[in-house]
Amino acid sequence: MINIQTPEWVKNAVFYQIFPDRFARSQQMKHPRGVNLKPWGSDPAEQGHQGGDLYGVAEKLDYMKDLGITAIYLNPIFSASSNHRYNAYDFLEVDPILGGNDALRFLLDEAHARDIRIILDGVFNHASRGFWPFHHVLENGKDSPYADWFHIEDMPLRPYSYTKRKPANYKSWMGNPHMPKMNTDNPGMRDYLFNVARHWLDFGIDGWRLDVVTEIDDGFWREFRGVVKEANPEAYIVGEIWYESKRWLQGDMFDAVMNYIFTKNAINFFGNETLRRKEYKHNELTLKGYSAVKMGKETDAMHNLYDWEINYAQLNLLDSHDTPRVLWIMGDDKSALRLSVMHQMTMPGAPCIYYGDEIGMSSDTDPYCREAFPWDETNNWDEELLSFYQKATALRHAHPVLRTGDFESIYAKGDVYAYRRKLGDTQAVVAFNVSKIEQSINLKKGFAESSYTQVWPKNDGFRQIDEKGLTLNIPAREVVILIG
Repeated sequence: MINIQTPEWVKNAVFYQIFPDRFARSQQMKHPRGVNLKPWGSDPAEQGHQGGDLYGVAEKLDYMKDLGITAIYLNPIFSASSNHRYNAYDFLEVDPILGGNDALRFLLDEAHARDIRIILDGVFNHASRGFWPFHHVLENGKDSPYADWFHIEDMPLRPYSYTKRKPANYKSWMGNPHMPKMNTDNPGMRDYLFNVARHWLDFGIDGWRLDVVTEIDDGFWREFRGVVKEANPEAYIVGEIWYESKRWLQGDMFDAVMNYIFTKNAINFFGNETLRRKEYKHNELTLKGYSAVKMGKETDAMHNLYDWEINYAQLNLLDSHDTPRVLWIMGDDKSALRLSVMHQMTMPGAPCIYYGDEIGMSSDTDPYCREAFPWDETNNWDEELLSFYQKATALRHAHPVLRTGDFESIYAKGDVYAYRRKLGDTQAVVAFNVSKIEQSINLKKGFAESSYTQVWPKNDGFRQIDEKGLTLNIPAREVVILIG
């Protein structure tokens, strides 16, 4: 039996996900003459680059620090032909449009000086047609020593799919010929990718988010973990899996996954009344709407899937570059968003905020969810929402029990769902009311003898403790949090 261990820092982290091309431009970034970028804020559906760079990310670190961020997840940054960079052609060079390796060095130094960690997006399933071994095969055919580094059906290589009669003759991600699938069974390809993982850890990154991990065999990931943990035992390894992931979370592959089960639960419970059921189109996340009873059952089922060492390290997100923005999904109901965020900040697992959610950015799925951050604060920033996010992250940072305490569902009825966290002699009670009227609940066993301080909302008076237990009066569309 493997002794499951996950990085301690992750359990106490608040992440911020950044899509680099759309986050921030820096005046420090000097592009060569003739490089034409799209205007900042262009329609995200347009192809091309809007010119966000890593110096720009570094210049916004103080903004992130004020938001309560302690870790950043960067979407791909290696040299590639697309703005999303999931089709890298050089895994050992940061894209020059982002500032190159010097910009990453600058960002890492500035982030680490502020106690902010950075993990990179590792796309080790597919590359681009410009990836040097693939190009070697294109030039040399079956005589190329790298011919077995990909899944090629016959020669000569056809890197384009102009007609159905003559499609590309190699495996690719989702049938996209510009993303040839790498043969990770080939020992040379494995060694190359393991070297990439080790190289950037030695450079100073703090971990890897891994793309489409289910398309690569388990043996590769077991070796990958050994390479990563040898380079940095505290490096975070988080995989992209959209469903139950017990197979990959036994302590021999990943520390965690992007917790889309958490996402589904939060959206369906807190956004039940306003979900965009008709407009929403996404294969992975279903919109059904949850009652409090359903929310309690689904939350407990989620936690029962994994060892608690895993649960504390899960990446708990509400949206990402692959989904509509959470505010849009919930019909632009900001009360639903606030409740969802408070759920993030009081649950086991590391909360992850997708850039711009904190100022009220709202849009449909890819590519619209990848719009440029509007740094002109007069341009539709919701300052009240931003302040809320800052207070919510501060609450999590202030109370260890909300980060690493034991978890227990204690009430699920009608429109109210509540849970208790325990850490040593400290406990927290977190109670959500999703209805439009105040709700009163009574918690009996084990609560009457405790003394609590209300930490949310700041104005007191929502609790009463007597011989009958703990009575909570929860305002409409609000959460009450007690620490005792």
